[in-house]
Amino acid sequence: MNEKIGFVGVGRMGGNMARRLKDCGYTISAVYDAHSAGARDLAAEIGAEACPTLARVTAAADIIFTVVTDDAAQLAVFAESGDTLLTGATGKLFINCATLTPKIHREVERRATQASAQTLEGCMASSIPQARNGTLYLMCAGDRATFDRVRPLLEKLSAALRYIGPTGSAAQVKALVNTVMNCNTAALAEGLGLGQALGLDLDMLREVFAQTGANSQVLKTDGEDMQHRAHDCFFSAAHAAKDSGIGHQLALDCGLNLPLTRATKEQYDRMVALGLGGLDKSGIAELTFKGRHG
Repeated sequence: MNEKIGFVGVGRMGGNMARRLKDCGYTISAVYDAHSAGARDLAAEIGAEACPTLARVTAAADIIFTVVTDDAAQLAVFAESGDTLLTGATGKLFINCATLTPKIHREVERRATQASAQTLEGCMASSIPQARNGTLYLMCAGDRATFDRVRPLLEKLSAALRYIGPTGSAAQVKALVNTVMNCNTAALAEGLGLGQALGLDLDMLREVFAQTGANSQVLKTDGEDMQHRAHDCFFSAAHAAKDSGIGHQLALDCGLNLPLTRATKEQYDRMVALGLGGLDKSGIAELTFKGRHG
């Protein structure tokens, strides 16, 4: 616990991971976010420095978690010039937790290696409550010795910690997790939407789904929300669109035709186009229930 921890990207996931590690006795020395007000608020809460630059985060911390939005944001914080986490990065470790394309994780590793730093993928397959409670499902990739070294730290964040393999492999698995999850979510929305159109009682229908082959994890997390239009955001439709896009592109790269993945991506892309990207992924039901946005 002597190593100082920094966070870049302190939204709902990154911020709650920082709070969790603070509760576990780690020193959170530095936080940074493109939305500086959020970083200042969190810094005041947990006794960290709200850093004005990325370079300052690297200077103030030994291990830096990055929890950013997408590929472009990840490359920006590891830019090869200007303000960047790579400034003075010798001996630092960057644990990158965003859902990104595998090639971006590999590119960030290349840049960090040139700066005499190390990287580790820490792909998360959970949501906000798990980040706060330290019960993330955490999939890691990169150098095995590096993973073993920081395993005690990662175990404070994860109820299920798994080492996948070389850099890029955890991102592949995470893409598949979210691809299947998003397809399940879209299918559930269609089933409930059709049930409503048929005049069925949706409470009854969800109970039947739960006891038959229609059961799924998303039925537990999203079914009631779809029924009652309660789409407070835990995992946004915009992120679902991005992640389904990653899975779809991986399939194209392999020469595979995955029609369900493509159709799900198109549904979430449509949500974004309709201005519904800020809703939870359960908001896909808005496209399938009669009288909503469909």
